[in-house]
Amino acid sequence: MEEQRLRIAIQKSGRLSDGSLELLKACGLTISRGRDKLYARVAEMPIDILLVRDDDIPGFIADGVCDVGVIGENVFEEWRLSDGNHSAADIIERLGFSRCRLALAVANAEEYTSIKDLEGRRVATSYPAILKEFLSKAGVSAHIVKMEGSVEVAPRIKVADAICDIVSTGATLEANGLKLAETIFQSEAVLVRNALSLSPEKQSIFEALLVRIRGVLQSRESKYVMMNAPRASVEAIREILPGAEAPTILELAGQPDKVAIHAVCRESVFWSTLEKLKKEGAKAILVLPIEKMML
Repeated sequence: MEEQRLRIAIQKSGRLSDGSLELLKACGLTISRGRDKLYARVAEMPIDILLVRDDDIPGFIADGVCDVGVIGENVFEEWRLSDGNHSAADIIERLGFSRCRLALAVANAEEYTSIKDLEGRRVATSYPAILKEFLSKAGVSAHIVKMEGSVEVAPRIKVADAICDIVSTGATLEANGLKLAETIFQSEAVLVRNALSLSPEKQSIFEALLVRIRGVLQSRESKYVMMNAPRASVEAIREILPGAEAPTILELAGQPDKVAIHAVCRESVFWSTLEKLKKEGAKAILVLPIEKMML
C-alpha cells in the first residue's frame, strides 16, 4: 500500500516563503528541495512541500491538490470572497509573521475625511472582492478598477482617484505622493486546511504537525522567568507575572525567608514588569527565551 503523505503548499519565494520554511525548520523538520526548486520532501515526517504562487494556494487546497497551505490572510480572504467553492478550505491557525494591512490611500493633495469621500470615485486595487465588501458595508458606491501590479501609480496616471493596496511601512505610498486614508483589512500568514477530504492517515499527520506548530508559536511568545524573592512576596509576584500559571517555588539553602521562583510567562515580559518585580523585593531576575514548548 502506497504511503500516505501530507502535501503542504507554500509560496515559492519572498518574505512569506522564508517565514514558512523557518517555521517548519523550528518544528524540527529537515526539508530537501528537488532540482526544480518547486518540490521538497521532509525527512522526519511523511510530508511533501509544493512551492507555488501564493494566488494558487487556496484553489490547490480546495481542489485537493494539496492538503494544507501557508498563505497571507489577504490572499485567502480575496479568494474566499471571489470563489464559489470557499467552503472547501478553512483557516486553522494564525501564524504571527508576514503581517501587513490592506489600506486605502489618496494623493497628498486630496482632502480625506471619511470613506464617504470615495462615493462615485474610482479606486484601483488588486483586491477587488475585499474592497467591494468593505465599500458595501460602508454604504459607499465607487467604481473599482482592477490592477494586477503597480497599483500605487494609478492616481498619477489618472487611472483612478484612490488606491487600495497592501501597506507594510508606507514608504511606497510616500514615494508615489500618496497618503494613508483608511485601513480596511489586517493580514498575517495563516495555516489553511482542506476542510473536506483529509484521509484518516493524513489527518493524523496533520494533527501531529499542528501540535509542533502551536508549540513553536507558543514558545516564541513565551519567556522563562527566574528570580529570588522574599517568601512573603510570592503572591504579589504571581499577580505581576504576565500570563503565568502556578510558578515553581524552590527553597533557598540557609535562607528560610527567601525562595527561588521559576515561571513560564505566555505574554510579553517588559522592562516595566521587571521594575514591578524588583519593587516587591525580587533579585537576580532572569528572562530567558524558550526554544521548544509542548502544551
